[in-house]
Amino acid sequence: MIEFLKYVRGYLRIRVWGFSPERFMNLCSNKDILLWDIVRDGEVYYMNITLKGFFKLRPIAKKTGIRVAVLQRYGLPFFLPKLLKRKVFLAGLLLTVAFWIWSSTHIWDIELEGNYQITQDVFNRFLKDNQVSEGMRKELLDIEELEKEIRRQFPQVTWASAKLDGTKLRISIKENDAPILTDVEEKTPGRDLVSQYQGTVVSIMVRSGVPVVAPGDVVEFGSVLVEGKVPVYNDDSTLREYIYVDADADVILEHTQSFSDTLPFDYIKKEYTGREEKRYYLRLGEKEWKMPEDRPFLVYDSLIRESRSLLFQKLSIPFYTGSYTHREYQNVEYVYTLDEAKIILIQKISDYIESLEEKGVQIIEKDVKIDTNIDSWVVTGEFLVQEPVGVSIEIGEAVPPGETGQPEPGEADEPLEEESDPSEAEESD
Repeated sequence: MIEFLKYVRGYLRIRVWGFSPERFMNLCSNKDILLWDIVRDGEVYYMNITLKGFFKLRPIAKKTGIRVAVLQRYGLPFFLPKLLKRKVFLAGLLLTVAFWIWSSTHIWDIELEGNYQITQDVFNRFLKDNQVSEGMRKELLDIEELEKEIRRQFPQVTWASAKLDGTKLRISIKENDAPILTDVEEKTPGRDLVSQYQGTVVSIMVRSGVPVVAPGDVVEFGSVLVEGKVPVYNDDSTLREYIYVDADADVILEHTQSFSDTLPFDYIKKEYTGREEKRYYLRLGEKEWKMPEDRPFLVYDSLIRESRSLLFQKLSIPFYTGSYTHREYQNVEYVYTLDEAKIILIQKISDYIESLEEKGVQIIEKDVKIDTNIDSWVVTGEFLVQEPVGVSIEIGEAVPPGETGQPEPGEADEPLEEESDPSEAEESD
């Protein structure tokens, strides 16, 4: 603290030499002039003296025959005049201080912790609906009301706490681990297990219900495999009643499955011309300032690069700098060769087979053909497969085609996504 006061008032480093330096220092002590850090070098003394005490030395130096020279100047009285001459630096310093003061009155980061059932996107929409966002003023935030609204909007939240930590809003919640009871629509008791394909039963293992088919039986689409209506007999083998259960079984069915897809003869490939234009921008929260620009090229895409300095990361201020790089390109038309078409179509078949295997489907036989039509290559495949089947429906209910995987009348198999070129990168205009 004493060193700080010395710096505020200012002090000097002086050199003293002459007839009687010891008497000089004694008289300074008698006049309450503070001297410190005294160092002797032969007949010369070096010491520090306060700025106020230095102006009292003239009569003492004259009386003792001492000469005094100033070596160094320290403290605010000497620093401020130099600072005032640097107008640009001073203006920048004042603007920086004003910016920190202004930014400290806003919320620049929102942190959520303790959420497992509630996703970050869902909670962000909730905050936006309640006018809570990055960049808002702290005085506009009612923390108690926000905590109440969280518990009202999310029934699974049993505890919520929000607090301001500098410019960051920390929200902590605790979710209820117990399942939430909801009103369940009352359904007819008992459910059958039906087939969603036409084929031959390979194996069946029933856990509940009455099996209707056996291995080797041929079933149609919608045929009942296991009934949920279980008969109960008396001792004399007469029917007493039916017990309704949810039929459950592992049924493996062998059936044929078809696949088809097309690939146009020609495709468009993006080729860059090498011409680029770069534009810079600044972003604070959701507000963005960028250089004015016209459409740089007729056809182009944009590459965005954005960065945030470590200083703003530590202060939790969402201030970013970035650039848009517009790259001109041309759409050039090419035609697939036979070898290129085969590679792409075989890959489509491989992807389809892989998707079947991921679902637990076992492929017994396959027959794949590649042909052409008017304007495209066509690949078709017939597969003999064995896979688990069985859809649970209410007893007596019809099988909805959309829920079983059986195509509706007139509905073709959904083709896989067309590929334009295996080496083409995905970029948007």
